[in-house]
Order: sequence, then structure tokens, then C-alpha cells
Amino acid sequence: MNNNDLFTPANEFKYYKYGTTKYPNIIRFFDKTPQTIVCPHFFELNWGYGCRFDCAYCYLKGTLRGNTDPRYLPLKHILPCLKEAFKEISKPSIFNSGELTDSLNFPKVMERIVDEFETQDKHKLLLLTKSANVDFLLKKLRRQTIASFSINAPKVSDRWEKKTAPPIYRIESGKKLSDIGYTVRVRIDPIFPIENWKEEYGELVDLLLSKFTPERITLGTPRGLAKTLMFAKDLSWTKWFTEKTGWGKKLSTPLRKEIYLFFFDKLRESGFKNPVAICKETIDMWKILGKNPGRFPYWEDVKCNCVW
Repeated sequence: MNNNDLFTPANEFKYYKYGTTKYPNIIRFFDKTPQTIVCPHFFELNWGYGCRFDCAYCYLKGTLRGNTDPRYLPLKHILPCLKEAFKEISKPSIFNSGELTDSLNFPKVMERIVDEFETQDKHKLLLLTKSANVDFLLKKLRRQTIASFSINAPKVSDRWEKKTAPPIYRIESGKKLSDIGYTVRVRIDPIFPIENWKEEYGELVDLLLSKFTPERITLGTPRGLAKTLMFAKDLSWTKWFTEKTGWGKKLSTPLRKEIYLFFFDKLRESGFKNPVAICKETIDMWKILGKNPGRFPYWEDVKCNCVW
């Protein structure tokens, strides 16, 4: 497969949408970010809504207007939509199942979805999770599935991700999947400038790379969307916000630059040679970092979590 096979103008994909009368948005194209924010657009697989992990900073609090109780859609609605999308979407695409829920909130349901992707060899399923429960994935290798673990420094996780699996458990699960042949990605996001943050996150990188080498790593700093701030109960994570951007409030430009450069240096010094990207950042920040993400809406030079 060459790059030409993968390159389709992002705005062409927006016309692909699959659902039923009762659930009209099971598969849809995510293209909400403005031109000032670098975010390669992608397909959402909205098989469920809400999340049991209840992270303090989670954007789902705003997206779902406070109703984050996890629930899933009936498979009798999901699977036919997938079959239709597989047939009609000609360009190889990744379907992100962790946009409106954690991908492993309901393992028995997800196992059926994962196996449906194995009926074809063009499109892939992205599992994005803070869970460590990967037992059904370990039963056999599914080559059309990409596993992506969102991890954070233990002190951050203890403070704002209280219901998630501890970061070490997520890393260990990533290792197990990588060892049997799965493509495994990692998000370190959101990165908080807590006290001694360089030491905390440096140790996290050391621990991660001592276990396995992710296929790619995506970095991100806190993003305070208006609806998130409206519905979040614990706002202690917002105390560092000083700037407004096209994708919510952020840390100051100098602080974000310092964080990203620290990670770039740390990963390079640790021997990590695979792609590293930053999530939903401004085009100005990419330029400050001396990087070229490409052109809106394609952002063809960005190798981040949700795309090829």
C-alpha cells in the first residue's frame, strides 16, 4: 500500500455517514476542528456513549451535557452499518471507536465489533482506552485492530483519573498486545505541568519504553472546551489555563512549547524513532516547534493517533 492509496481529500469523506432511523450517527466523519487547529479528520465509530472512568478533565462531560453514564448501542444496528461502510468507502480508513466512549467499556460488545473488522482487509478499527482489560484481544491476533492506550503520570492519574486502571497496568496491557503482534499506539495526554513534571513524565517515558515500543506516540496538553468547563464538577485541572484558542483554553504558549520540546528530547534520547505528533494544537505551535504538519484540511504530514 503506498501513500497515494491512503490520500483522499478530507472534505470528501464528510459525505459518508451511516446509521439507522433510531441511531443516525453510528459512523460519521469528524471534521469539527477549525483551520487554526491541526487535527487530521477521521471516522468516528459511535457504538456507545459515556464512560465509566469519569476523568475530571474529560470532554465527554460537555459533549454529553453531563450524562456520561456508559451505554452501548444494539449490535443489530452497528454491524449492518459497518458492512455498508466497508463496501462503500473505497479508501483505507481508520474507524475510531473511542471518541464518545472508552473503547473497552463493554468488552463483550467490542469483541463482536473487532471480529467484524476481520471480515475485510481494507479498513482498521482503533481502540482508544484507559482500561487494562484486554483479555478478549489476547485470545487471538486481530490484524485489522489497532490498540491505543491513553496514559499519564501516576500522580496525574491519581488526581484526575481516579476510576481508571493505573498507568502501569495500561502499559503492561499494551506490552501483552504488542508481544503477540498487535499494532499498539500510545497517547500521553493531557500532560499537566504539576510540581516536578519533568521528573514525573520522564519516569513515565522510561517505564513505557522499558516494556515495549509503541508504533507511534501522540502528545497533548489540557484543552478546556467551553462545554467541558460548564459541566465538569472538578475544575482544579484548569488552574494553568491562560490562553484561548480555536479549540478551547490552553496553557500558555511558552509552557506548551517547553513541554513538547522536553518530550521530543526525552523520546529521542531514549532511542524512540517512531512517529511523534501533538494533538489538537494550533498551527502556530507547530511552526514554533519548527514542524510542518501540512495543509488544512488534510494535514498530510501528521502521524497522530487517529489516522494512518
